[in-house]
Amino acid sequence: MSESVPSPPVRLLLCDDHAVVRAGLRALLSSADGIEVVGEAGTGEEALAMAARLHPDVVLMDLQLGEGMDGVTATRRLTSGAAGAPGSPVPRVLVLTMFDTDADISRAIEAGATGYLLKAERPDELFAAIRDAASGRTTLSAPVADRLLAQLRSPRPALSEREHEILGQLARGLGNREIARALFISEATVKTHLGRVYGKLGVETRAGAVAVAKERRLLP
Repeated sequence: MSESVPSPPVRLLLCDDHAVVRAGLRALLSSADGIEVVGEAGTGEEALAMAARLHPDVVLMDLQLGEGMDGVTATRRLTSGAAGAPGSPVPRVLVLTMFDTDADISRAIEAGATGYLLKAERPDELFAAIRDAASGRTTLSAPVADRLLAQLRSPRPALSEREHEILGQLARGLGNREIARALFISEATVKTHLGRVYGKLGVETRAGAVAVAKERRLLP
C-alpha cells in the first residue's frame, strides 16, 4: 500500500509596516504545521515586488501601512494579477488588522480579500484561516461577520443629488467654506450634508469618505 504524499506547505508572505509585528508573526507561524513564511514586506509596494518574485500562496496583509500604498490598494493589485507576469499564479490575500469599521471591511472585501481577521484572534484561528485562504475558503472574524450581516440586512440609503455634489467637491480637496461658495449654500448646510454622507458611507473622516466613494465609483 503506497504512502500518501504530504501536501506542500502554504507559502506565506507577511505585509505589515511594523518590524516588531512582522517578527512576532514569523516567530508565531514557525510553530504552525504546513505554513512557511517566505518573505516579509513593510510597504504595499514591497509586497507587490516580493509577491512577483516569491509567488506566495497567501499574503497576510495589514490595512494601514504608513506612507505610500495602503493595504486595500495592494490587495486589489495582488488579486487582479497586476503584481506578477501574465499567467503567473495569483495569491490569496488574508487581511489581518486592528480595524473593523464598516468602511475598512467593505473596501477590503471589494478589493478581493479572501478573508478578514482581527489581530485579537487566537493563534490557532490564524493558522486555520491561512490554510483556508490557500484553499480559497473565506474566513472572517466573528465581529467582522456580524458587521457584514448587519450591512446586508440594513443596506445604507443612497446619496441624494446634493450629497453627490458635496462628495464631488470633497474629492477636489475643498474645505467647508469653499464647498459652500461653490454650491451657493451655507457652511452649516455643508456640515449637515457631510454628516449624512459620513453616515451613509460608514466613515468618520473626509479622507475616508473620498476613499469609499472611489471604491464604490460614486465620483464622476
